[in-house]
Amino acid sequence: MRKKSLGFILIVIVLGALIGSALGEVIALLIPAGVVHQFFLKSATAALGPTTLDIIIMTFTIGFSIKLNITGVIGIFIAAYILRWVE
Repeated sequence: MRKKSLGFILIVIVLGALIGSALGEVIALLIPAGVVHQFFLKSATAALGPTTLDIIIMTFTIGFSIKLNITGVIGIFIAAYILRWVE
């Protein structure tokens, strides 16, 4: 068994979070309003605010934000579990 690279592991984990979060948003659209609906819509957001780098001829604005809901976390765990068998 060969060792998996850090980049591959990060891609799989991010894809798991992305698919899980998207699935949570779809589920929240399909179920009626109530406690379960709020459970699927509840999310945590982490952000690294926009930073501007101004050099004479151009300006870069860089920012990063991640919004993760409960199904995104479940997606991360499923992706990590599946990652054990991917070569």
